[in-house]
Formats: sequence, structure tokens, C-alpha cells
Amino acid sequence: MKTTISLLISLLLTTLAFTQNLQTDKFKTNNGDLSIHFVKHGSIFFEYDEKVIHIDPVIRMGDYENYPDADLIVITHHHGDHLDLNAIALLKKENTKIILTKKCQEMTENLSDIIVMNNGDILNINQLEIEAIPAYNIEHKRENGDPFHPKGEGNGYIITFGDKKVLVAGDTENIPEIKALKNIDIAFLPMNLPYTMTPEMVADAAKAFKPKVLYPYHYGNTDTSKLIDLLKDEKEIEVRIKKM
Repeated sequence: MKTTISLLISLLLTTLAFTQNLQTDKFKTNNGDLSIHFVKHGSIFFEYDEKVIHIDPVIRMGDYENYPDADLIVITHHHGDHLDLNAIALLKKENTKIILTKKCQEMTENLSDIIVMNNGDILNINQLEIEAIPAYNIEHKRENGDPFHPKGEGNGYIITFGDKKVLVAGDTENIPEIKALKNIDIAFLPMNLPYTMTPEMVADAAKAFKPKVLYPYHYGNTDTSKLIDLLKDEKEIEVRIKKM
């Protein structure tokens, strides 16, 4: 009995420790609450149906030693601010599955329980539907003319939590595939130069597919008030700014 009580107290203290240091939003679904925890940059994680889903965990972005272990880890692409093998090692349990891209797989040869998803793939796992969508640059390029994120290398993901669809767009611009989306409840769109979108690009994408709640993320030093101003007349879209 004492062992059980001690374990419960330990779990409670751990939960309090990480929630006190993180911004968290909760949404009602038809299958219980969805909690979204905002870490930093492109790193977030979800709690839903007694499962923990980490997106692009990177040690330098947060206190991953004290965050809950992952039932599922989802990686958008292979850049170092999104793919961190040390963070994955900290979060991985015996049965943790890791969803990533083909390019990521080439850099993670020693990892087990990997699932590669290509643009257009749909997977049902842990009572979730996950769809991989394109994430790439059209306009922003390196000095040699190559895009920072070539088409086909990276994924965005639409994750369905009960009756709520959440878009985590990854590193992308306002590409046609995103603008054509429908019925997105919550969207994370990246907003920093030169790698992803300007506030104008984010606003353009949001006006096209009209998510109910929009979080700009991966925004660095970008002035988020510009996005709020650009979308001030879009009454169907609630823009929420988190410190990331």
C-alpha cells in the first residue's frame, strides 16, 4: 500500500513539475480532453486518451528529462532542430513507436519501432488517424538556389483526436496542398524567415483553409502581432499566440 501511495505521489509531483513550466491548452473532443503542451520552436506534445504524443522533441528546446515518456513520437523532417536522437532516447519506452520520413530513417539506423510515412500516407495507430502531407519551400531558397525544404523530403501531419483534426504543418510555406485542406480544427503553421513563412504567407494559408484555432509556431523573432492584424477580420479563425 505504501509503495502504491509513494508511486502516486511521485507521479503527481512529476506532473506538477512539468505543467508548471509549460503553457497548456485543453480542447474537448467526443472522446475526452486533448491537452496541448507548448515547448519551444517546433516542439510540442499532446496528451489524449491516456497517451502521450511528442512532436519534434529536441533537448535544447525543453526539459525533456521531466516530460512524460512517449507512446508515440512524430518527426516532421531531418533537420537538427526537429530530429534529435538524444531526445528520442529520453522519451522512448519499450513499445514507443516513432513516425518519421525516409530521410530521417537514413539518419536513425539504430532505432527500432520506426514507421516511415511518405506524403499522402495515412496510418491508424493508438486510436489515432495520422495523415502525412507535403511540407516544402517554393519561394525561400539557399544561396545556391536549392530550397531549404525540398518537396518530398518533409512531412506535415494531420492527426485526428476523436472529432478534432489537428494540423502540425512542419517546415513549409503556404503551399497548395495546405491551402486545399478542409475541416481543420486546430492548426500549427510555421512563421519565420528565411526557412518557412512570413506572416503574410501564414495569413494567406489560414484564409484559404480556415482552421478554427490557429497557432503560429517555429516563429523565432517574428513579430506575431502582424499575423493578428492580418487576420483581424477573419472571425471564424481564432489566433492564439504562445511563447515559443
